[in-house]
Amino acid sequence: MFIGHFGVALAGKRLAPKTSLATLIVGAQFLDLLWPVFLLLGMEHVRLVPGITKVQAFDFYDYPFSHSLSMAVGWSVAYGLIYYLVRHYPRGSWVVGSLVLSHWVLDFLVHRPDLPLWPGGPKYGLGLWNSWPASISIEVFFFAAGIWLYVSATRSRDRVGQFAFWGLMMLLFLG
Repeated sequence: MFIGHFGVALAGKRLAPKTSLATLIVGAQFLDLLWPVFLLLGMEHVRLVPGITKVQAFDFYDYPFSHSLSMAVGWSVAYGLIYYLVRHYPRGSWVVGSLVLSHWVLDFLVHRPDLPLWPGGPKYGLGLWNSWPASISIEVFFFAAGIWLYVSATRSRDRVGQFAFWGLMMLLFLG
C-alpha cells in the first residue's frame, strides 16, 4: 500500500479537524518511517527477489519492530500519547494513534503473508500485490476517498492553499 496510506491520513482530517495534515500523514506513514531506521541499524532485513509479487520485488522477510501487529499497536499508543502530551487534543490523539495502526491493516490487504503478528510470530497478508488491477484499484479507491473526505471537511484559506494541496495530491499520485 502506497498512496492508500495518504488517503487514510486525508480522511483523518474529517475526524480531527484541529490536527495538521502533516501530523496525520506522519501517523499514517509512521511504520514506514521507522522501517529504514531499523533496516540501517541491522535490526530488520529485506532482500530483492524479482517476481516475488507482480507489483514490487521486495521480500520483507524480517521486520518485526516496525511492521508486526503488536509493535504497530505499541507505536500507535506512543504516537497518540506524544501527540496528546504536546497538543492536549484527545480526539486528535485518538485519530493519529489510529492512523499508525491503520498502516498495518492496509498493508495486510496488499502484502503477501509477511506481516508478523508479533516479533517472531506467524505472518499474514492477503497478497493483493499479486494482482496489478486489484492492488491499483484499492490504492486509488483509498486515495480518492481520502481526498473527497478531506476536501469536504476543510477549506483552503486562499488560492495558494488550493494550488499547494492539489499540487501535493498530484505529486503523491504520480510519484
